[in-house]
Amino acid sequence: MIKNVPTLFLFASLLLLGIYSCSSSKNQRPSPQPVESNLNRPVDQVYPLLDAANSRWFFFASACRPFGMVNLSPDTQLAGAWGSGYKYNTDTIKGFSHIHAWQMSGVSVLPVTFDKSPEDLLDDYFSVFCHDKEIAEVGYHRVELDRYGIQAELTSTTRVGLHKYSYPPNRNRGVVFKLSGTLGPSKITGGELIQIDDYTIEGKMINLPTRRRPKDLTVYFYIKFDQAISEIVKGGVETEIVTFGRSSKELNMKVALSYTSTQAAALNLESELAHWDFERVVDDSKDEWNQLLSRIQISDEDPLQSRRFYTDLWHALQGRRIISDVNGAYPDNTGDGFRIGQLPLDHSGQPKFNHYNSDSFWGAQWTLNTLWGLAYPDIYSEFVNSLLVYYQDGGMIPRGPSGGNYTYVMTGSSATPFLVSAYQKGLRNYDVKAMYDGLKKNHLSKGIMSKAGYEHSTYYGGGLDYYIKNGFVPHPIPEGKYGYHQDGASLTMEYAYQDWTLAQLAKAMGKDDDYKTFMTRSQNYKNVYDKTTGWMRPKNVDGEWMEPFDPYQYEHGFNESNGAQSTWFVGHDIPGLADLMGGNEVAVEKLNAQFEAASLLDFTPGNSHERGEDPTRARIPINYGNQPSIQTAFIFNQLGRPDLTQYWTTRIAKQTFGGLSPETGYSGDEDQGLMGSLAVLIKLGLFQMNGGTEANPIYEFSSPLFNQVTIRTQDGKRLHINKSGEGIYIDEVMYNGEAMPGLSIRHEQVRAGGKLEIRMRGTAKLE
Repeated sequence: MIKNVPTLFLFASLLLLGIYSCSSSKNQRPSPQPVESNLNRPVDQVYPLLDAANSRWFFFASACRPFGMVNLSPDTQLAGAWGSGYKYNTDTIKGFSHIHAWQMSGVSVLPVTFDKSPEDLLDDYFSVFCHDKEIAEVGYHRVELDRYGIQAELTSTTRVGLHKYSYPPNRNRGVVFKLSGTLGPSKITGGELIQIDDYTIEGKMINLPTRRRPKDLTVYFYIKFDQAISEIVKGGVETEIVTFGRSSKELNMKVALSYTSTQAAALNLESELAHWDFERVVDDSKDEWNQLLSRIQISDEDPLQSRRFYTDLWHALQGRRIISDVNGAYPDNTGDGFRIGQLPLDHSGQPKFNHYNSDSFWGAQWTLNTLWGLAYPDIYSEFVNSLLVYYQDGGMIPRGPSGGNYTYVMTGSSATPFLVSAYQKGLRNYDVKAMYDGLKKNHLSKGIMSKAGYEHSTYYGGGLDYYIKNGFVPHPIPEGKYGYHQDGASLTMEYAYQDWTLAQLAKAMGKDDDYKTFMTRSQNYKNVYDKTTGWMRPKNVDGEWMEPFDPYQYEHGFNESNGAQSTWFVGHDIPGLADLMGGNEVAVEKLNAQFEAASLLDFTPGNSHERGEDPTRARIPINYGNQPSIQTAFIFNQLGRPDLTQYWTTRIAKQTFGGLSPETGYSGDEDQGLMGSLAVLIKLGLFQMNGGTEANPIYEFSSPLFNQVTIRTQDGKRLHINKSGEGIYIDEVMYNGEAMPGLSIRHEQVRAGGKLEIRMRGTAKLE
């Protein structure tokens, strides 16, 4: 024991030792997560730090509920939508934010200590931390702030964050509130704290408009402490500090949110968290997550693959956030002015569904459509109803709403296949006529297809009128640049696919004229196929091919992709595409060569959303780090070569979606569960090429990764998938004891449950 050393000096020395030990290793590459074999529940197998070194504002999660309004976690980077929030390789915590959502942020706090006066902390309060003193789990985050010697623990309900702070002895205690400045994708202004009583404060702050979200959004909060407030210290440029005096007693804090009023925030707190039992909230959170994750149960001898699978599944239920209050009130910014909307209530006075903030559904046809329709129909139905509320309020079904408003993120009408797939899978607890009318409106002049890449004020950027008149979107669009992603060849192909999906809904509803119209338009993809080069190729407004043309050049006529990747974006008509290329054999040879080249780069252009900065990797011919070509491995199924689908999906599952480390995970653009969903589907060996939009949709098979899988399906039935035999190639598929005629199964069969047996054969060499 060290004697005769002043307590304060000893404490400072220990702090410096902690800082040194942390900073000395901060630039080292983090090691992969240790794989434990005694994690029995799916929720315990999730690894929240997956890909955390390549984070974006809404990517990381720990102390949150499924789709929770509160997504509470540490922030190590504050500025921008990309590279912000919790970035694993940054060693300084700048706050614990409660909102990490698409184009939304807010209520950043940090516990602090001080000697005499807290004023010096108003503009300088960040703290270093060490990962070896950190725990990040589903529903829980613990971290030590080395500057202050504070252990902070975080958890939450859906709309309330719960904090537990353990302070060192004999120090004045405080909590800093960041009320203005940059926070993730938003500039924050108008922040205020108002003390209600000795234990309560309330306030608000405004998210200023972004390039993507065009209007202000006010965040309201209502906060309870379990100890009396000493004072609120004001005067910082961006911050205020709530202080509590000297004590070694831990401080607990509840932070309830609302986008409608402080009164609603108080109601959210009263309804969801009337007690102070921190461990109970953690346990409840884990139980809630476990119920969802357990809808798909796997059995595998490799604990790493099991942990990665449930982490992928967890991500598939992440990112998109509830914006409605417990009573169904929600923010509506779709009109000329702000209003508070009200969701419909059931017979007991509870909202029938929640209202959501969401990034685009661009790519959901190959991800969320299938996974949510397979195992999460209740969640799927909520999102359908939420999208229709936006149509009811603002006259347009959105493709990526934020703050109760339209953002026009990405391109096309990505909600069309999402909603059509729900209908075709029997999810119809909504106004079907309104849904059809809203989707049709999106596909006509001045509908959402007319806008591209956050274009708010005109209907030029999407080039839809050219598409309707001439059968293709020109590149460049003659009117000029009114948004991002005005890439004519990609827009043409996307509209054609989405037209086909709308045609299927028209057919199901007996709208024969619409069916014929949209089926005819669905063939427009052929107008941008150049037989002389064998690739999709942009045309100008006069119908002349782009010169010079390089199919591997990134974003020259193709959205977040190159021509080689996007040529295959024809999920509704692979046979027609193959005919353009000269037949199935030619198409197989072409696509397989692309996979051979892409495999050398693990099928991605890097371990983050590099977007073409590396000119060598951006020329990759197949990219499983972004949405435009994530369906390509399953195309071989439709070209008569299922063995190649089985071979390449097996490689992708291991090379692209097989690791468990902060440094890698989705290798690019995860986009709120899209790539997590894709990884799950590839590992289950189930896929839907057209997004599940035809009547009684088809699921295609590929090689399942796991020996045994049980899926709780739409009606609560169980689909048991058993894999037997060695190798990666499917020899035979049996459903309830009968041989399947092809490598696919219909939705009604899946919905009914039963037993699916997949018999594998040896690892013959690739032909």
